[in-house]
Amino acid sequence: MNDQSSTPTSSATQPSTFATRLRNLLITLVAVILSAAIFVGLQTEATSTSVAELAEDSIPLEVALSNGKPTLLEFYANWCTTCQAMAPELNEIKHQYENQLNFVMLNVDNSKWLPEILKYRVDGIPHFVFLDEQATAIAESIGEIPQAVMTANLEALIAGNPLPYAQATGQMSAFQPAVTPQKSNSDPRAHGSTIVN
Repeated sequence: MNDQSSTPTSSATQPSTFATRLRNLLITLVAVILSAAIFVGLQTEATSTSVAELAEDSIPLEVALSNGKPTLLEFYANWCTTCQAMAPELNEIKHQYENQLNFVMLNVDNSKWLPEILKYRVDGIPHFVFLDEQATAIAESIGEIPQAVMTANLEALIAGNPLPYAQATGQMSAFQPAVTPQKSNSDPRAHGSTIVN
């Protein structure tokens, strides 16, 4: 009877071997599919526009202020996730309007732009300033702005019309300028005058 008990174990291993092979095949297929998905995802990410590329292709501020075209001025930082998320959309918009509009990008981490940061009171990024043909600021938007809203604002800016979404505020990254105006210890009722005792 011991011989019969050994025979069923060999037939029991056949389904077990088949199940193991099927499981291994499924694991292999899933691994291949996931590898392909990761590869495609990395390729897609690598071909998208970065904030640094947009900044490199932007028009210098001095040129934009003097060429008589309206300007979209963006304050950004390389570490700003909202700025990075908007980069592909802004690249599309830039190519759509590049003949009618200046695109200027100023990095808030560069102290060279501190006068502009203070002038436009940049306290969150991305911070967009819309300048007319005379380089006068007519509106601002702060944070992540939907492409449709940005396009509507730019079309109005180019046409010389009031911006439909002026003062729009979306998701943004906090920013604190490296230098802030000094607070005076004088009497607040003095209004800047000198009091001599």
